[in-house]
Amino acid sequence: MAGGLGLFLYGMTILSSGLEKASGGLMEKVLAKMTGNVFSGILFGALVTAAVQSSSATTVIVVGLVNAGLLKLKGAVGIIMGANIGTTMTTQILRLTNLEGDSSGPAILQLCKPSNFSSILIVIGLIIIMVGKKNKNVGEIMMGIGILFTGMILMQEKIAPLAELPQFEQLFAVLKNPVLGVLVGAIFTAIIQSSAASIGILQALSVSGAITFASAFPIIMGTNIGTCATPLISSIG
Repeated sequence: MAGGLGLFLYGMTILSSGLEKASGGLMEKVLAKMTGNVFSGILFGALVTAAVQSSSATTVIVVGLVNAGLLKLKGAVGIIMGANIGTTMTTQILRLTNLEGDSSGPAILQLCKPSNFSSILIVIGLIIIMVGKKNKNVGEIMMGIGILFTGMILMQEKIAPLAELPQFEQLFAVLKNPVLGVLVGAIFTAIIQSSAASIGILQALSVSGAITFASAFPIIMGTNIGTCATPLISSIG
């Protein structure tokens, strides 16, 4: 399970790196222009974060732009609100791991399953990085997505047997307390520095039946608090 989490985080790191390189500084230029209308700031914050798959990256850049005097606080608030909307795109993509379903059906549909296309993406991405000269960023993005899904699938497989343990059931019985759920979500996300990873683990738990929506909801609220640790650290000084 820990190995699956490691692959998941590593895949997210490679994916974010590839997307940032591919943008060629465009992200900073777009965000710097969103100083007027709050609603346009929310929209662009959501779109940029959905593209780079990291609300922390967007928020840290916004902190830097405000510090440099290129962005006013009014515009920054809109962009950060948008970043919190855009980051949910990661978890929507992760829901694809629940589409494994039946092994029968057309071959083209089998290839669309994460357990199949993740390996294909990793191989294609690796070939592009090794052979390509100009499109290495595309290779990084493809490898990142493939490794991310591989980690997610591995976590789901290893969490499933844990759901049957009485100790595991007792742990989540305690987490049904909303206050404890928020606290655990905030602390865990602050440590691993990724709300998407926290929610990915929750999704793996929900697939195994170990956790209900009532228990998951406070934890998700906590992850949105914990993910603020990155911009808070970046704003020191």
